Amino acid sequence: MAPSKNTDREAREARDRLRRYNARQSVHTHQVRRRVRDNVFALVGLVVVATLATFTQIYYFSAGPGKPAAKISASPTPTASAAAGTNIGNVPNKSVAQSRTWTGTLTLNNVKLGISLNGKAAPQAVASFVTDVKDNYFDGLLCWRLTNSPNFYVLQCGTSSATGADATQYSFGPLENTPSTNVYPAGSIVEARTSDNAYGQGHQFFITYKDTTIPADSAGGYSIFGQVTSGLSELNSKITSKGIVPPAAGSTTTTTTDGPPVVTTRITSVTIK
Repeated sequence: MAPSKNTDREAREARDRLRRYNARQSVHTHQVRRRVRDNVFALVGLVVVATLATFTQIYYFSAGPGKPAAKISASPTPTASAAAGTNIGNVPNKSVAQSRTWTGTLTLNNVKLGISLNGKAAPQAVASFVTDVKDNYFDGLLCWRLTNSPNFYVLQCGTSSATGADATQYSFGPLENTPSTNVYPAGSIVEARTSDNAYGQGHQFFITYKDTTIPADSAGGYSIFGQVTSGLSELNSKITSKGIVPPAAGSTTTTTTDGPPVVTTRITSVTIK
């Protein structure tokens, strides 16, 4: 039996959403990890049979180990690019998660969300989040990105930049607790990461405010490390339902379905125990 037109259209739309998401996140990452290139010109004069020849050599120096900046996938984290299996920055040991359930609150503006973190299913992601909370890392940071494509509903948080840029070089792996169906239930708290890199997770995270489908890339899916246990309906009524700021004319970084939320949203506080 031939596939229905609706099935074909939904598949195309899913592929298109992922392509747009990857392109947008690539821009964010390059804003954080622009490669610094210094052009050094050396003029070497050589006299051979009364002929003066000048040679110019250009040397390129890039920041850090010289690795190319990473592209961002469907759930991004603008951060340093890491080789497979390599952490960057002061990544806490997964034992910090204590293989247990953590509970607390995540307050966005005046919306108080109850949260639960699964330290057994996603110990490395939970260890990172818990450490950030204890260090007051998230206080005052933005939820800078909102999407509202069909079957794709994400509010992304954890940076001071309105463009999603991170100030610190920090990324870790591996992926944990990724859904085999590519479906992230409403209220999932998920690690953002760079595309095609299982060690590209960082400080940023996103909340799926409705059931969301994110096709996995070659690295796999995205680490679900927690769940919103209360307050999701208030989040939707006060923030996500207000929509996305319309893109400026000619903008290639935001769209009508992917951009900053109309309601400027900050992390007021996070508690965990």
